[in-house]
Amino acid sequence: MKLTRRYRFAASHRLHRPDWPEETNRLVYGKCNNPHGHGHNYELEVTVAGPVDPDSGRLADLARLDALVDAEVIGAFDHANLNQEVPAFASCAPTTENLALEIRDRLLRRWRESFPAGGPELEKIKLRETKRNIFELFVHDHEN
Repeated sequence: MKLTRRYRFAASHRLHRPDWPEETNRLVYGKCNNPHGHGHNYELEVTVAGPVDPDSGRLADLARLDALVDAEVIGAFDHANLNQEVPAFASCAPTTENLALEIRDRLLRRWRESFPAGGPELEKIKLRETKRNIFELFVHDHEN
């Protein structure tokens, strides 16, 4: 069975690689390379999968999932300037693709503390940047 839980956070960023020339950044990232940055109201969906616990009748403890997402994602990114406040983006552009990968890594790093073996597994991260830009990351996809 699968369960998807939805969260929201707001963050700003500038799509820019400091190791690239200014002109290359402008060509690759266009208006998103604005030196003053810009912001998004992100919508995050976290999907977990696993068996229903026969005792509780539940797939996952939602309070534990919420606490993990709050600690690792919302607390780190909400109202943050991703370029300046998130160390992972010191060496790469904070694209939504890279943000989804960072969210996956943060959740997986502490997953077993919240959900011991035999419990639900993190299956998918879905991150909506705009009405037209929605990114899905299947956690165990070995391409990323």
